[in-house]
Amino acid sequence: MTKMLLQRIGAVTALMPLSGLAWAQARYNLQEPQTEIARQMYDLHTVILVACLVICVGVFGMMFYSVIRHRKSVGHQAVQFHENATVEIIWTVVPFFILIGMAWPATQSLLALKDTSSPDMTIKITGYQWKWGYEYLKGEGELSGVADGVQFYSTLSTPHAQIYGSEPKGEHYLLEVDNPLVVPVGKKVRVLITANDVLHAWWVPAFGVKQDAVPGFIRDAWFRVDKAGTYRGQCAELCGREHGFMPIVVVVVEQNEFADWASKQKTASAAEGATTTVAVGAAGQTAK
Repeated sequence: MTKMLLQRIGAVTALMPLSGLAWAQARYNLQEPQTEIARQMYDLHTVILVACLVICVGVFGMMFYSVIRHRKSVGHQAVQFHENATVEIIWTVVPFFILIGMAWPATQSLLALKDTSSPDMTIKITGYQWKWGYEYLKGEGELSGVADGVQFYSTLSTPHAQIYGSEPKGEHYLLEVDNPLVVPVGKKVRVLITANDVLHAWWVPAFGVKQDAVPGFIRDAWFRVDKAGTYRGQCAELCGREHGFMPIVVVVVEQNEFADWASKQKTASAAEGATTTVAVGAAGQTAK
């Protein structure tokens, strides 16, 4: 049994250098990372998990071996001593280097996580009870003016019949919205996150982004998605009765598709604004 356990530990250790993508398909593991930061988080999680497993097996293995093989019933006598400088140095220095080995990559990832400089696009995200508001503030370079000024709300689109159990639950039950956030692939997107009422948290696991939305404060984060697709998340801060009904959907598309989408959004917004102006004018004439 001990030999089999050692073989398994060796196999796990051999997989440590592999990218998190190789591990991501496991049902109980983290989501497959889609950004560089998310990959760093995943690999850091994997390495530290394996390190903790090795330490745990080593410490408990030695402890149980000592208890069983050196028990009093087989004639062993306890050694009497009060201190051992060598042992104390070892159990101080070894954990110190283990912690340094963990802290170094963790610090690098944390610094990269907080580096929101030089974005290709800036989007403001506002949490409400119980929906998200998105406003495209500014694009840089190729994205300059492409989606600037586009804004909309994003709310849950799962039918009430599914929520109340009168219909079978769909594939993306409680993880689907009417208006997803759309961003171009391969571009650094800076998000400014705040809230209008209570605490919320904007969380997309595949991006490695989880940031509290605090009323009266603006927090920022960033992501650059390498592959087009649809990615889902949720509000991760208990925010009231319908906290579980605040999904996040981000659609990542090619740049030309993004430009087409932004153009349609601007056209629809302009048409809606014109309709509102006409309606207000007609109401004013009626009042007179």
